[in-house]
Amino acid sequence: MNGRLARKLFEDWCHGFWFLNLRDYSVLSQSSGSTTSNMSERTLPRRIIVNSGNQSHKFCSNEISTCKYNAFTFLPRFLLEQFRRYSNVFFLVIALLQQIPDVSPTGRLTTAVPFLIILSLSALKEIFEDIKRRRMDSMVNNYSVFVLRGNEWVETWWRNVAVGEVVKLEAGDAFPADLILLSSSEPQGMAYIETSSLDGETNLKIRQALPSTAHLINIQMVQNFDATIECEPPNRHLNEFTGKISTEDVIRPLSLSQLLLRGSKLKNTKWIIGCVIYTGHDAKLLQNSKTAPLKRSNIDTLTNRRIIVFFVALVLLALISASGAEVYNHWYLKDAEYIPQGSRGNFAYNVLTFFILYNNLIPISLQITLELVRVLQAVYINNDIEMYDPRTDCRANARTSNLNEELGQVKFLMTDKTGTLTQNVMKFKRCSVGGVNYGDDTAESFTDTEILRHFNTNQMSVASPYEFFLAMAVCHTVVPERDSDTGEIIYQASSPDEGALVKGAASQGFVFTKRTPDSVSADVLGNEVTLRLLNVLEFNSDRKRMSVVMKFPDGTIKLYCKGADNVIMERLSPNQDRDAVVVMQDHLMGYAKNGYRTLCFAVREVSESEYQKWNKKYESASLELEDRDKKLAEVAEMIEKDLYLVGASAIEDKLQDFVPETIQSMMQADIRVWMLTGDKRETAINIAQSSALCTKNTRLLILDKAGYDEVLSKLESFIEAAKNFQQMNIEFALVISGGTLQHAMVGEARQQFAALAWLCRAVVCCRMTPMQKAEVVELVRSFGDHIVLAIGDGANDVAMIQAANVGVGITGEEGLRAASASDYSIAQFHFLRRLLLVHGTWNFERSVKVILYSFYKNICLYIIELWFAFFSAFSGQTIFDRWTIALFNVFFTAWSPVIIGLFDRPISARTMMKHSSLYNLFQQRAFSTPRFVLWIVISLWHSLLLFYLSYTFFVHEIVWESGQSGGWLVLGNACYTYVVVTVCLKGLLECDTWTFAILLATFGSIFIWFLFLTVYSFIWPTIPVGADMRGVAWILYTSPVFWMGLVFIPATTLLADYVIRTLQTTFFPSPREIINLKEKGQLRNEIYVETLDNLAPNHYMPVVSNANTPSGSRGGGGLDASGYHSYGSVPGRRRLPLQKSPQLSGFAVYLNSGASVTGDDSREQDPRSVPLVQLEHNGTSELETTTLSRANQRLASAAELENQANYGFAFSQEENGNIRQSELIGHHTCHRV
Repeated sequence: MNGRLARKLFEDWCHGFWFLNLRDYSVLSQSSGSTTSNMSERTLPRRIIVNSGNQSHKFCSNEISTCKYNAFTFLPRFLLEQFRRYSNVFFLVIALLQQIPDVSPTGRLTTAVPFLIILSLSALKEIFEDIKRRRMDSMVNNYSVFVLRGNEWVETWWRNVAVGEVVKLEAGDAFPADLILLSSSEPQGMAYIETSSLDGETNLKIRQALPSTAHLINIQMVQNFDATIECEPPNRHLNEFTGKISTEDVIRPLSLSQLLLRGSKLKNTKWIIGCVIYTGHDAKLLQNSKTAPLKRSNIDTLTNRRIIVFFVALVLLALISASGAEVYNHWYLKDAEYIPQGSRGNFAYNVLTFFILYNNLIPISLQITLELVRVLQAVYINNDIEMYDPRTDCRANARTSNLNEELGQVKFLMTDKTGTLTQNVMKFKRCSVGGVNYGDDTAESFTDTEILRHFNTNQMSVASPYEFFLAMAVCHTVVPERDSDTGEIIYQASSPDEGALVKGAASQGFVFTKRTPDSVSADVLGNEVTLRLLNVLEFNSDRKRMSVVMKFPDGTIKLYCKGADNVIMERLSPNQDRDAVVVMQDHLMGYAKNGYRTLCFAVREVSESEYQKWNKKYESASLELEDRDKKLAEVAEMIEKDLYLVGASAIEDKLQDFVPETIQSMMQADIRVWMLTGDKRETAINIAQSSALCTKNTRLLILDKAGYDEVLSKLESFIEAAKNFQQMNIEFALVISGGTLQHAMVGEARQQFAALAWLCRAVVCCRMTPMQKAEVVELVRSFGDHIVLAIGDGANDVAMIQAANVGVGITGEEGLRAASASDYSIAQFHFLRRLLLVHGTWNFERSVKVILYSFYKNICLYIIELWFAFFSAFSGQTIFDRWTIALFNVFFTAWSPVIIGLFDRPISARTMMKHSSLYNLFQQRAFSTPRFVLWIVISLWHSLLLFYLSYTFFVHEIVWESGQSGGWLVLGNACYTYVVVTVCLKGLLECDTWTFAILLATFGSIFIWFLFLTVYSFIWPTIPVGADMRGVAWILYTSPVFWMGLVFIPATTLLADYVIRTLQTTFFPSPREIINLKEKGQLRNEIYVETLDNLAPNHYMPVVSNANTPSGSRGGGGLDASGYHSYGSVPGRRRLPLQKSPQLSGFAVYLNSGASVTGDDSREQDPRSVPLVQLEHNGTSELETTTLSRANQRLASAAELENQANYGFAFSQEENGNIRQSELIGHHTCHRV
């Protein structure tokens, strides 16, 4: 094994590639067409023998993994992850230092034993989570497929498929690897595939086998087929492929037309036969994925920085104490006869002694406490009934618990479009023909009895229902197929829009039935009509229209054109009736207000001579190799003119439930929302508008330049424009395509793009490849210390999900790839609102409290050793017993922070869903430096009070009626008791809600200490531990001074905290405290509510009305939602009824109930539809009235704008695909009916 191979093996071993074994790496020394993603840029071709599992080179296994560990890599990777935390490194050093003889004042095992316990528990947690990932990977690897082995098709698992083998798949099967299509059940080797998990598009695409392989339709022919494939090495480019196949001295080129990518599915084709060329992580889909990263929470990073500060303080304290020891030893005690001369030690030994003595300032239990809290917080998420989807029977799933706090710190939301925001369910709803507006907004589909009477009238008129529906039935690239069992026609459309239009025409009796290479047939009101298809003028984003040229049986030639209203209007004939145009524009505006996507249809009759002359130019342009699209567009302009308006259609594009409300909440929470999609620009903009990401009034900064210099210049001008828009309070959004993004992310343009993107609250990125999505995420992460969340549902979103700080997968129609690679998975996009606003806020606030409280209680106890040092001549003597020191964090005060991290509820779920802006306020406050410093100051003050008050109580030693005196351990254990009580009560004081669990943990911890003290005082000499502690409990329990101190000292210590907190809440409350008091019914001063009303950012959103809230139920001054349009009232956007939950375990029910304590979280109405309104209150001041008036105006304006439909275009063809639409139609024969 050479050095390069050894280095590569070590790197992959450290990154946890358990699915590869040593034989996979031999390719590095045998072939340059290798296996892993970072080898994808090699230039030498890969040579494959068809129908052979024994290749001349070894290739990658087809087994994949999203796991972090395996049996070999677990220990190094786990230790690497654990010792990235400075606290663990620190405690390892302390444990080693304690092994030095006569140095540790606390014994040799007091740090090592708790540290090993903590590491073991962390390891068990990591193993448990990785087992869940392995199970999901196993599900994918164990899918079955038929492979040709010997003389038969053998069913085997995906993981056993090898390069060169021939596989057979049937309709509905997913491709197990990247394949070359050899043959299919369809004529001419055609196959239909769905690539939604790759590019997010659900429309079917066509692939076609080479003529030299299309005849391989039975097993004998395949067995006798002798060929060799040479192709490019593995790479991540989904839309590029080059290769060749050699058969009997005949060489044929291979292109994307023959490539079937892993992750795609076979649709509407009975079977295909293909040869495997790329397996496992060589497949293009996996090349666009990344190794499961070791993500860490931002709060861990901040905690590391705090620990560094504590470490520096610890060193300083050790140096100061060692200096004090030197002063005492050489000045005050130099003549003390009771101290042997050799036992004074030197300065270095004293530094180590005090370093070990004070080491517990850094809480050893912090990490394990956080780990335990995070795991149980994940159980909360998994069992949250409000995030259960009964339609798919899916709950939320926290696949990792390390990032729970990140959910409360998100600043950027990167979302996919297809399957994430949309359902891809479109319906033809209305149409405008001849000045008449047909259809019904309230119906599920197009319904109008009036139109039936008009079919037989004015058929010769251009603007007649007959002509309109005929245009809908023939002007498209849809392929019809007839189900062999039911006889029903199934339409395979290149876009959901086209499918909706053809189905809409069929519902009115214009049924598209057959397509051949040169004709289309339709059943028109019971009569079969066949039209000759002369030309198809394809759609692209520049033309914004498509046309077909048809020849009727009587010899008439007509051009049918459909497209955006502005494009069609520009090409109308001068003789067009202008009144009809005005009426149609009014109808289009009405469609817009109902949220429909609109198209206009036009027709033109062409003479035979004109057509022949034009067709010659069209055929000439079709043969051009350079600028073919541009020249075809120029030729199309020659015939797409002098059109006559036929009518307009309205299509309802269904979003997922509650998408607009969710986007509103995110933006109101000051989260910047980016939509990243592989779809074309027009579709992306339409979805962005209908999902409330932007409005019709939003200024769109469209960046679509092709060259680097042009992009750089445009970015500079857009930055200036964005700043001006901000000053004028004008909403704006950035729109950029994947091609332009390549230039925007390099060189000087990268910084300019980052500056522009930071100014935008909304960004739309279209025509994105999977890796471009990941690169955008990484770019945004590089802006600063911001948390980026990515959400998607397809395999094309995996790279983006893994690149983000937090990845959320939707368990949707596109498989489990996104969910498997994500940190959290949900069933619906709108569940993200609760995941962030409720669980994110709660988890962040709770975890911060756990961290601050852990530092607080350690300082309270262990700084007392410093105060005691002044009374023990800095000798290193401890005031506490060594095992009580060791068990303070892991036993006596362990449960208080855990329970706080689980059951303390800062604000109710309903309130968080209602006031999204609180999300940002929690971010600003939670782990801020001032808050951290305040806790440290309080802990130092408490430790000082606890020691000196205890010292004052026990200063005379004689504290019993019998005259008995106690030693230093009596003082130490009394002080220790007061510390335990004070620390536990402090935790109770910091809780926003008191539950049974919190009270039990507080007083239970105090009881456990007393129980331990009692047992520990009497176990010696039965157990040879704690000889000095013998009888201490009895001495303390019989002392009245001890019991008086138990009441007085903790109360005195916490008095200042209580007074300050009361004064602050009463006179200077924060918005969070205002709401907290209001929830408890203790709010009296309404002026604070007015302060809260101004919390929301200046980006007002439409108010979402609630059916369960009576109209006008709000008091004066509140924002009444009843007067505004709501998303709930838009046809097709329905609210889900209250869902019946699945049966949960008792523990799950307890967790759900524990997370919501007060009664105002009752589920009287669907909490997902909680209105986004300001807090209601009675009484209005002049200033308040003005503020509310402005808010009402903006809300009304926003509601009207955001409920408008957006002029869309019913095209989503693969415009830059490898097969042109006209060629696809040309390949069709009469056999396909």
